[in-house]
Amino acid sequence: MKIKKPYRFLLALIILLFLVSGCSWFKSPKDELEIPPKALIEEGLKQLKAERYESAIQTFQKLKDRHPYSRYAVLAELKLADARYLRKDYIEAIEAYKNFEMLHPKNEAIPYVIFQQGMCYYNQIKTPDREKTPALKAAQTFHRLRQSYPQSKYAALAEPYLIEAQNQLAGHEFYVAKFYFKKKAYRAALGRFINLIKSYPDTGYHGKAMAYIRICQEKLAGEAKEKQGQ
Repeated sequence: MKIKKPYRFLLALIILLFLVSGCSWFKSPKDELEIPPKALIEEGLKQLKAERYESAIQTFQKLKDRHPYSRYAVLAELKLADARYLRKDYIEAIEAYKNFEMLHPKNEAIPYVIFQQGMCYYNQIKTPDREKTPALKAAQTFHRLRQSYPQSKYAALAEPYLIEAQNQLAGHEFYVAKFYFKKKAYRAALGRFINLIKSYPDTGYHGKAMAYIRICQEKLAGEAKEKQGQ
């Protein structure tokens, strides 16, 4: 059966399009596998510098998946965590940094990795009246860094953040203690104020807490006398 002229022209046009495209529509996954790990890590670092964090994450993940034994794979793991941190996905970043520390405990980047974990927690700190877990985790992580790697530059960098996290914890404790005080639950308030000065002696709440401690003790002594007089 003969192909009519219009259809022959259309068929020829389709064939021409395939030839021009170089059959790129049929590019196999093998072609992508041939991208060397050095090229992938360089591309990912460029994307990270350009603040294209999602693209960087995809590139670093591709390197990890396709070249797991490359010497660039470990760097890709670390930069994956950095990209998530810079994207402010702090929960995902924490997990990525923790996994890196677990898998590569002797790596020279571990002080930096611990510092970054602390910063992930620190960046989630709200005001003292809010939940205290981020401040507590930040303080614990920075303290671990200082204890484990005292000579590291990251231990020195962590110091002001550790102090601020402790101030936040002291502020939270002071807020809760005042809540009990206002409710006239003086025994509970006293316990909180005493815990504050014991746990966070070097913060700016020491003088205020001592003043409230004296008032709580006076109130409790007055309540005890009233009971004795009944």
